[in-house]
Amino acid sequence: MSLQLVESFSEFKEFKNIDRATMMRVLEDVFRTMIRKKYGSDDNFDVIVNTDNGDLEIYRNREIVDMGEVEDPNKEITIEDAKKIEADYEIGEEAIQEIDMAEFGRRTILTARQTLLSRVLELEKDEFYKKYKDRVGEIVTGEVYQIWKNEIMILDDEGNELILPKREMIPRDFFKKGDSMRAVVLRVEMYNSNPKIILSRTAPEFLERLFELEVPEILDGLITVKKIVREPGERAKVAVESYDDRIDPVGACVGMKGSRIHGIVRELKNENIDVINYTSNIQLLIQRSLSPAKVSSITLDDKTGKADVFLPADQVSLAIGKGGHNIKLAGKLVGYTIDVYRESNEDEDMDVDLDEFVDEIDSWIIDELKGIGLDTAKSVLDMSDADLVSRTELEKETIEEIKKILEAEFE
Repeated sequence: MSLQLVESFSEFKEFKNIDRATMMRVLEDVFRTMIRKKYGSDDNFDVIVNTDNGDLEIYRNREIVDMGEVEDPNKEITIEDAKKIEADYEIGEEAIQEIDMAEFGRRTILTARQTLLSRVLELEKDEFYKKYKDRVGEIVTGEVYQIWKNEIMILDDEGNELILPKREMIPRDFFKKGDSMRAVVLRVEMYNSNPKIILSRTAPEFLERLFELEVPEILDGLITVKKIVREPGERAKVAVESYDDRIDPVGACVGMKGSRIHGIVRELKNENIDVINYTSNIQLLIQRSLSPAKVSSITLDDKTGKADVFLPADQVSLAIGKGGHNIKLAGKLVGYTIDVYRESNEDEDMDVDLDEFVDEIDSWIIDELKGIGLDTAKSVLDMSDADLVSRTELEKETIEEIKKILEAEFE
């Protein structure tokens, strides 16, 4: 029975999230319950637990009385019985007797062991839950342990199991078992009475924590991250502000020759990051958020939350960005629906450079057209289909499709 208890303590020491004082309290509570079941009360018992080696000592304290004066055998003992424990005991003193574990019986010991295991498991779950509940929004580093179709299991430095769902991964993320990875604690939830820690690499908080790690001025409070919007793996916009005029918030975040932001970009699988100087002037903020496009004028409608942005013809595609990410993120950042319009100038014959159509027309086709001296949309439209077929390697159907795209630009 003693061996079984020692084995129990050895198992308890493997638990990671329980401190010594809490363990002692739980163990003593379980054994006092065992004492109460056998003796009716544990008021006059001392329980000494050594969590280092599994030693357990239980002592019963009883008042020594004369023969025939015992009213409560659990709290009183005759002088004759007391002298069997220690010969120099006297009436009125307190007799201290060590309780042999064998008195409780094998079944009681086994029950106590199971109760201990159950209590400690529940306690560890609670501590694990509380630990990560307080870490929501923080970055954790772990090792990839198991890869499934819809999620990855990560082990933290204490061997705790964390979950990274596929929907919270950057599209270009690729991990193998044993890889080290970083993510932010997104949320903590209970699933079938077990804590489940959900991580994310797509949340704006992940990018914000990465900036805090790379830019000391943010961690020190000299620069404030006002807002972050992301299209994970594609593009992100980060609005920053400094209350100290001596500090350039954008320059500090980017670093000398991009030294600070390069590490973040690599972590995010080459996600393009635009760092913007925040301002409460909405028109100026829209102008900055649409960078690198150069805005001519902006009309705001606060009631509908719409912003009409007018740009030179050759800046429209830049404002929209590849896949529409630039204008979409700009709208999220400023909180307005942004519509872009090409400036109309009756005095000028408007034209658009062919390079502005790179998202719609393959680059090799643009190069083919440039090879015969056609580098703007109107120069292509002004040439007949027959001439284009004879002077390039393009087929008639391809030329017709290209002209449809170019004509749509001027509608």
